[in-house]
Parts: sequence; structure tokens; C-alpha cells
Amino acid sequence: MHPLVHEAERQLEGKGHRLTEPRRAVLDAIVATGTPFTVEELCNATPDVGRATVFRTVKLLHESEVICRLALDDGGVRYQLSHGGHHHHLICNSCGAIEDFSDGELDTLIDRNAREHSFEVSSHSLELYGRCAGCAATARAGTASARRA
Repeated sequence: MHPLVHEAERQLEGKGHRLTEPRRAVLDAIVATGTPFTVEELCNATPDVGRATVFRTVKLLHESEVICRLALDDGGVRYQLSHGGHHHHLICNSCGAIEDFSDGELDTLIDRNAREHSFEVSSHSLELYGRCAGCAATARAGTASARRA
């Protein structure tokens, strides 16, 4: 059994849920992708699992913090395996790369702002959109080449 499947099973059981065969099939498909995925892609990867079961399993895995939800700049949603703990995402608009980051000072600032507005935060997410280092370097190189021409 893949270590992530074992960890997911532990997290689900800790919240009173079992890792049934259909849930295991969905989780195995998630592990096999290795990249952020849509629920539709997951449905296609698990043809023997009912569509509603895939959607319910994704919801359960998200609530159990086994996977995290990524809101994309274009309004789309993808999911990926959670790498543990609260974190945020850097999302490249050019190549689609997603990098996790954590910043305790940022989270403290968010909490402070919520308190100042007498707002009770139940959860939050933060996605930063732009270009990864590789895409930014390629764009700079292309701009420099165009200037020389």
C-alpha cells in the first residue's frame, strides 16, 4: 500500500470514516496522477466507480484534509494531495505549475485582521497567480531577443 493511502486511511478513520473499496480506488487514482486533477479527470480514471461516489469521495477527502482544493485564476478548480498542515499556493498562469508555501506571519496577519473586524474565520485559502521562475525566465529571454532583432 502506498504510504499516502495509509495516511489517508488513518485520517479518515480518525474522523469516523472507513476507506471502502470505491474510496480506495479513487484515492489510488489520485496517487497515480501525481499532478493536480479535476473531479472529471478522476471520474474518467475510475470508470468502475460511480460518478456520485467519486464526487462524494473528493468532498470527504477534502474535508479530511487528505487533498486540498485549488481555485484557478480562470475560475476552474483542481485538487491535489495535501502535503500536510495549513499552506497556500503559488500557481503559474503559463505552465500550470503549483507550488505550496507556508508563512506563519501571513496567517497571523490574516487572524489579526479578522479580529479587528470582529470576524470569526472558519478557514481560509490563498492562491497567488503569476509566472514560475522558469516561465518568467523564458519570457524575459523572449523579450530580450525581440529587442535585439
